Formats: sequence, C-alpha cells, structure tokens
Amino acid sequence: MGLFLIGMLIWGMAIGWVAQMILGKSRKAGQYDWLQAIIAGTAGSFVGGAIGSLLAGEGFELRSSGIIGSIIGAIIVVQVWNAIAARRG
Repeated sequence: MGLFLIGMLIWGMAIGWVAQMILGKSRKAGQYDWLQAIIAGTAGSFVGGAIGSLLAGEGFELRSSGIIGSIIGAIIVVQVWNAIAARRG
C-alpha cells in the first residue's frame, strides 16, 4: 500500500509537471510549483486518465489513451487552479 501511494505521488508529479510545461507555467529559471504539479497531476490522472481509458475501451491499464487523458485532465486542473489564484490575487 505504501509503495502504491508513493508511485501515485510520483506519477501525479510527473503528469502535473508535463501539464505545467505545456502551459508554459514556469516561474523563473525552470522552477515549478511542485505542490500544484502533484495535486493537478494526481487529480488530472484520476479523472482524465479514467475517462480516456474508458472511452477508448481499454479499461484501467497503462495505455497511451490513459496517459493522454491524464495530461489533458492535469492541464484542465492547472488552468482552473491558475484562474482561481488570479481571481484571489
């Protein structure tokens, strides 16, 4: 169970980082918001990956549709996060 949670955090951070890279959300000199990356990547992977995998009919296996869905889901979460942060600040 512990390794599963660590794996999910690493996966979420990687997917969130990719989403931030796609959106060009680097702060300065390549420093990223790792908390946002973990949360956006994990939430995006759960929602986007699940929807992408199920729409492709592949189930819950690690396939390209799940990875693409995870990235799209993370991009959406990062966009919403940034919109809320801009509204507050």
